[in-house]
Amino acid sequence: MEYDPSIIEKKWREKWEEDPYFKVKNDRSLKKFYCLDMFPYPSGSGIHIGHWKGYVLSDVYARIKLQQGYNVLHPMGWDAFGLPAENYAIKQGIHPRISTEKNIKNFKRQLSVVGAIYDWQKEVDTTDPKYYKWTQWIFLQMYKNGLAYQDEMPINWCPKCLTGLANEEVISGECERCGTEVEQRKIRQWVLKITKYADRLIDDLDELEWPEKVKLMQKNWIGKSYGSRVIFKVDSIDAEIPVFTTRPDTLFGATFIVIAPDHELIEKITTEEQTQAVKKYQQEVSHMSEIDRTAEHKEKTGVFTGSYAINPVNNKKIPIYTASYVLSSYGTGAVMAVPGHDQRDFEFATKFGLKIEEVVKLHNEPEDLFDSEGNLMHAAEGEGILINSGEFDGLESHTDGFNRIIEGLEKIGLGKKEVCYRLRDWIFSRQRYWGEPIPLVHCQDCGVVPVPEDQLPVELPDVESYQPTGTGESPLAAIDWWVNTECPRCGGPAKRETNTMPQWAGSCWYFLRYPNPNLDDKPFDKDDVKYWLPVDLYIGGIEHAILHLLYSRFYIKVLYDLGHIPFKEPFKKLFNPGMVCMYSEKSGRVEKMSKSKGNVVCPDDIVKEFGADSLRMYMLFIGPPEMDCEWKMESIKGVKNFLNRLWDFLTKPENIVEKVDQDSEKRFHRFLKDYQNRIEYFKVNTAVASIMEYLNDLSKNKLKLDKQILEKFLTALSVMIPHFSSELLEKLLNKKLQGSVWPDFDEKLAAQNEVDFIIQINGKLRATLKVQKGLSQGDIQSQAEVAVSKWIKEKNVVKIIFVKDRLLNFVVK
Repeated sequence: MEYDPSIIEKKWREKWEEDPYFKVKNDRSLKKFYCLDMFPYPSGSGIHIGHWKGYVLSDVYARIKLQQGYNVLHPMGWDAFGLPAENYAIKQGIHPRISTEKNIKNFKRQLSVVGAIYDWQKEVDTTDPKYYKWTQWIFLQMYKNGLAYQDEMPINWCPKCLTGLANEEVISGECERCGTEVEQRKIRQWVLKITKYADRLIDDLDELEWPEKVKLMQKNWIGKSYGSRVIFKVDSIDAEIPVFTTRPDTLFGATFIVIAPDHELIEKITTEEQTQAVKKYQQEVSHMSEIDRTAEHKEKTGVFTGSYAINPVNNKKIPIYTASYVLSSYGTGAVMAVPGHDQRDFEFATKFGLKIEEVVKLHNEPEDLFDSEGNLMHAAEGEGILINSGEFDGLESHTDGFNRIIEGLEKIGLGKKEVCYRLRDWIFSRQRYWGEPIPLVHCQDCGVVPVPEDQLPVELPDVESYQPTGTGESPLAAIDWWVNTECPRCGGPAKRETNTMPQWAGSCWYFLRYPNPNLDDKPFDKDDVKYWLPVDLYIGGIEHAILHLLYSRFYIKVLYDLGHIPFKEPFKKLFNPGMVCMYSEKSGRVEKMSKSKGNVVCPDDIVKEFGADSLRMYMLFIGPPEMDCEWKMESIKGVKNFLNRLWDFLTKPENIVEKVDQDSEKRFHRFLKDYQNRIEYFKVNTAVASIMEYLNDLSKNKLKLDKQILEKFLTALSVMIPHFSSELLEKLLNKKLQGSVWPDFDEKLAAQNEVDFIIQINGKLRATLKVQKGLSQGDIQSQAEVAVSKWIKEKNVVKIIFVKDRLLNFVVK
């Protein structure tokens, strides 16, 4: 029998399309397993090798659970609204609906080749009005419960995408999608109160089986800080400047105040002499992104307002500056500057010649802290004893000093303990066409009015001109017949909301829709949700650790609070596959695959040359699944050669006997135990290695398989190479994968009876003995002495170190 993947894989794809034995069962008495991939946005470039890495991995675990008798939900769909799809359509000069439908068709064709057990009856598409009707419904629940509000606010604006961006969509000052440096603009926006859930979004992470790295990323993004609110009165003006500080213990060292250039008090406290300089500076800062303004190593800039504040702990007058590194959206929009103990403040004070005072004597002072004249060379950051702090001198800064100074401020009504967060409310509207319309209307008499639920969906109008305007208005604003409508409350003239939702709106809840995607009267059925949710295993890239995962958790908590679902976290277990990288001749180094770098591999071409099973196995074998890995064409050739060898061995009649001997039986059960344990702990690359090791032993030691072992072997392999296994199950055993059972190993037969025992001299390896497991030092020492006789001859053995089943070390002189 010849192994020809092009014929075999086509055959089984067609069979599985005709009879998808893996589709979801209606039997709720079965244990369930919900295995989910982060669904792709259907770009024009199609599925790439990185997609395969995640999709094959999830398919392995879905197939195992299916063989273990679980009711498996392993669905696929399309995250098709938003900037990526619209930008691609603009580039191609076609309507995004047309390009999206075309791309989905291509993606689906490519996915059929993977051999994954997707139940296509569960398919969802975020651009389908039957789907986004319920995306709009969820928004209305938030609006009606005070979690969505309208505000004119400074936002991140991408001058290329011509839309506003949430903070999470800005990476190092650049648009997450196109890499263009963002600007600050003040635009009317719809915003969701995600900050109301900040504490729960942190606390509930403890319940999740997620990578610690992802949990930490979310905690850092939410940025919960404990400290104090301190009131600084403005000298000679009836005004107060509240600041939030995590270091109230350093308050005696505050020698100036810095407020954001767009702070609400800026005009009131700026003196006439400084007005021109402050306005000029405000104009400069307005073109900077938040990331750029707060960059750690950026040179500090600022302008004196002309006014002074009173430090509440010592009544000293300190100057008030405005500077770009302070944001109005964080804390109170003002900070007390302690240059002696904060490096950013130190750099600012040094540049502008402001006073620097030391008020904490560090427990561990660095050698370069002071110059020869005793002046601070840099900020003394850390814990220590308070000095130059009046009645608080001698107290530990981070404990008694921290608490006593806050207590003193509370007594005079100028301070209190407070918690602050880095997380900002979620800017939810976009000034683009390709997105879900926000289901609200604006009435002159009634104000903002929600569209009645029985009038959903508010469908996106099909228009020819959809390009972004760049004016701060969506292209929808120019479509009079769609914008002009009646107020649902009073019946008078009204206008529809013309901003659209962000791409994340549809992906925040899509996993709730998969169990029953054809419902017309509700977004999801409570019985379905109770049975299937939360998701048992979610596989997708770590690049979504903040955006998608944080937003989804917020959505679920809102729906839980409103009584629509019985759980408060969407994904029990999360696994992040690493990226697939490749050497780029342009850069001369291994990098993430990119067309611009000329290092992209098309999976269609690989499947055509090597077969889908070869690519599946290579994606699993390429390295630890959580790590980035390097694509090498020679390696996939090696995997294809291995499958040829395996096929040849299994199809030779002399290798399959009526009943195997004891050595063959034991070796199979050792393989099966090793293979399954490695898969269980997500060591799939080493699980592939165990198959290779087993084949080598079969050939080298002339071991055999019988039909019972062969069936178990092929069933175990089928989760990785389903077409290969299905063909041999049928041809050799007249069996089908449908109804196959995940094989069990016999613990007694799998027990390793021999071990490789290491013999060392002074810690250096000198010999290895294959011995029976469990031998004592007395049993093995004589053999060991013979094996290393030339190294211990005429030597004095002063000590022998024995580790059972592992090593014996002779310490000699």
